[in-house]
Amino acid sequence: MPQVVKYNSDGKQIGDMELSNRVFDEIINKSVVHQVVTAQLSKMRHGMASTKTRSEVRGGGRKPWRQKGTGRARHGSIRSPLWVGGGIVFGPKPRDYSKKISRKAKKVALRSILSDKVKAGNLLVIEDINIEKPNTREMVELLKNLKLEGAKVVIILPDKDTNVYLSARNIPGVKTLVVEALNAYDLLDNDYVVVMQEAIEKIEEVLVG
Repeated sequence: MPQVVKYNSDGKQIGDMELSNRVFDEIINKSVVHQVVTAQLSKMRHGMASTKTRSEVRGGGRKPWRQKGTGRARHGSIRSPLWVGGGIVFGPKPRDYSKKISRKAKKVALRSILSDKVKAGNLLVIEDINIEKPNTREMVELLKNLKLEGAKVVIILPDKDTNVYLSARNIPGVKTLVVEALNAYDLLDNDYVVVMQEAIEKIEEVLVG
């Protein structure tokens, strides 16, 4: 079973913690990780770009000039795609970019990324984060004690903690997540993962199977 060092809020090592083989010691499946992250990024796209076809452009109700005898080309509407201000041919329309990914694939991707973080020594377990009221300075001090000052860090909490969230949100490169919101992109986008001890059990419960 993989082991990681457990820290207290002062950044001191207080022992080792064994992690589940089925979550933190998986074979890294890069293909599935790529699929899941791509699907997640695609879902973020709004797809609201829109152009008007000739039937939607205002005006152009009458023929601009008579059919014959003018020496000019024949035209039926000034809103033809050939005219400035006319409709657009095959232009973008609002669409859904999201891709379907199975729950099983998402779990495989999360286990792969977490296992990679453990093997690289970039996953830290902290006993608890005690912040009685929102205080950015306390969070900065905590990261400094863990030697993560200036790094991109995602902090995983077992449950929603407003004080921790508010203390971390103004620090560049630091993000907080609860276990239910754990996702492949945020794990990959950050160099270090700091997990509260209580959250480890929840992660193992969610990702096994």
